[in-house]
Amino acid sequence: MIAGLRNLARLIVIARTLSRHDALFPLALLSGTPRVGWLARRLGRERTAGTRRRGERLADALQELGPTFIKLGQALSTRPDLLGADVAEDLSRLQDRLTPFDGDTAMSVVARELGRPVETLFSTFDPNAVAAASIAQVHRAVTTEGEVVAVKVLRPGVEAGFARDLSLFLWLARLTERLDRGMRRLRPVEAVETFADSVRSEMDLRLEAAAASELRENFIDVPWFRVPEVDWQRTARGVMTLEWIDGIPVDEKERLIAAGHDVRTILSHAANSFFTQVFRDGFFHADMHAGNAFIAADGTLVVIDFGIMGRLDRSTRDHLADMLIGFVMRDYDLVADVHFRAGWIPRHQSPASFAQAVRSIAEPIMERPLNEISIGRLLAQLFEVTERFDMQAQPQLLLLQKTMLMAEGMGRQLDPTINMWTLSRPLIEDWLRENRGPEARMRRFAAEFVANVVRLPELLDKMETAADRIAEAEADRLQRSVRARPRFWPWLAALVFLAVALAAV
Repeated sequence: MIAGLRNLARLIVIARTLSRHDALFPLALLSGTPRVGWLARRLGRERTAGTRRRGERLADALQELGPTFIKLGQALSTRPDLLGADVAEDLSRLQDRLTPFDGDTAMSVVARELGRPVETLFSTFDPNAVAAASIAQVHRAVTTEGEVVAVKVLRPGVEAGFARDLSLFLWLARLTERLDRGMRRLRPVEAVETFADSVRSEMDLRLEAAAASELRENFIDVPWFRVPEVDWQRTARGVMTLEWIDGIPVDEKERLIAAGHDVRTILSHAANSFFTQVFRDGFFHADMHAGNAFIAADGTLVVIDFGIMGRLDRSTRDHLADMLIGFVMRDYDLVADVHFRAGWIPRHQSPASFAQAVRSIAEPIMERPLNEISIGRLLAQLFEVTERFDMQAQPQLLLLQKTMLMAEGMGRQLDPTINMWTLSRPLIEDWLRENRGPEARMRRFAAEFVANVVRLPELLDKMETAADRIAEAEADRLQRSVRARPRFWPWLAALVFLAVALAAV
């Protein structure tokens, strides 16, 4: 009861902020609760319509509401199926920047987390943060061994504030599912839980360090792509230490050219690294905006900030590859087949109708000049179409689509005449030949067959054990049944004896 009242009080504050920015339109999504939708339309009557887009107004409101809502807006930018592609695109520009906390507090957090005084770990520690966000901020330091490092420090008290807001989001999601059947397809509770897991992971800097370490290992033999090395001895739950990176932000085209870097080579490296992360490794950097990518003096592409990472299992990668092949070949029956084969579209839907819907959104895009074709925008429109076919949201694909849009936007800033995906075409063709061609399918079939043969004795043992348990259970049941059965035989014997005795008399 108290929690419910607290949530209602917080909702009033949120509603007032949204109303002040004319950003109450998300409430109108509750089609199953017309009174809520009507109230949202009455309160937010687009007073500033014509001057600022809906997504811009919503982004401003979320910025004012604080760190959790900034993160929520960034998460919603991956869900064009919820608010529309235009709003999602505006939310993707939401900047996670806050006023830094003081250096003394940062050093006390470092000392507490690492269990040692700061001066025994670092010969110098700059108290002024070089960057500050909602969850953590970064300081430049030099270790006692003389290495220049970036020290990321968790913001004090951040966990309590996020926990309060996440509890509110979950309460609202459950309420939405109960009130509006139409929203259940979008799985709001699952979306909030996924968001909460992501935020909790970001607040354990050891997990971010592990992500950086894994990505670094995946590209250890690639000379033109680099991930900063983790200093594990100076990393804990609330502190992460990485090697310091000097470089030019990837979106500063004039500086890059002045430094002698080739824009086309940078785009090629960015496209190849992204394709490799997604299809070869199934583990990709999912926050690839220009602030997280730099070009070092030797031309190496360096990435930072590993709080948001995406994973795709082998099956999803295969389905995604087949789907992209279908789009490139304009084989929309193949695209439809992938969706049904993956189980993304319910079986009662019509594959032919879905293929026709896919054609309707793909043809206008594929007819454009090559440098204007956007795979990210194509996927965004595809997810909008799938709503009519009861496709449940696929969080991993939505995160991938958002990352593709970020990468394409970064590419257009560097050179709008080049489609970055065409630069990685040789790599893509080699990968498809190795992994999706007939020989690859035969190899995979053979490998799966051998694996199943190897597992056969184990499976037989498990079947035999299960059969023994079933037999024992059945025998035990029969035995209990016999024990529970009424004992008529002694009474019948007594009656027979009595009858014989009476007859004798």
